[in-house]
Amino acid sequence: MTKTLGLIGAGNIGGAVARLAVAAGLDVVLSNSRGPETLADLVAELGPQARAATPVEAARAGDLVVATVPLNSYAQLPATALAGRTVIDTMNYYPERDGRIAGLDTGGQTSSALVQRHLADSQVVKAFNNIDFVRLFSSARPSGAADRSALPVAGDDVAAKTQVTELLDVLGYDAVDIGTLADSWRSEPGTLVYVQPYLPTRPEGLTDEETGRWFFEVPGVPVPAGKVRELTADAIRRSAGDARATLG
Repeated sequence: MTKTLGLIGAGNIGGAVARLAVAAGLDVVLSNSRGPETLADLVAELGPQARAATPVEAARAGDLVVATVPLNSYAQLPATALAGRTVIDTMNYYPERDGRIAGLDTGGQTSSALVQRHLADSQVVKAFNNIDFVRLFSSARPSGAADRSALPVAGDDVAAKTQVTELLDVLGYDAVDIGTLADSWRSEPGTLVYVQPYLPTRPEGLTDEETGRWFFEVPGVPVPAGKVRELTADAIRRSAGDARATLG
């Protein structure tokens, strides 16, 4: 059972996961590329269950480790420190941010396969990549709740996926196994299950300022496990380089 969650990256998704983890009674060890001192405000907000560290320290401290950095930084993940651990990969490929990655542009492999190749001695599981950070935090519900949502998970190691499924349950989500890392494209940007199902329809005619306010204030739409299965089963693969991030 996960008691301590290590996080490499403490941006929007990492911060949401950390808040959910602390709310669920877990300890969290936060890290980023800029140094532990830059995380003082977040640690203070999270309280005594949280501390800041280096990526190597977070990797070694976590029973499970969340890698939530921009994809173009995946090669900086500390492979040696992460050896033998289950690593949750939240990363998505956004060419406008990450630059072009040929193997992903052609659709020949998934971003998680690249991460797994770098972390050859770890068990990589894709999760938390298809929901925006606001709804990730606000849509969490207790097990059995009528309005509980599900998130897809993908990975090559069955035991590792079981660990991540158990963590999702603790944090407030059901999990839908969508297959191996080769299948993880089914939850990537541009697919049917990416972001939009968890959001209500955006009103027409909003200004940019109003759209931003709407995004941060609107409650999420429950997406149960059956709907996630349907959306991922109906996904159509295209070049990741041609997919564009939707709102969130």
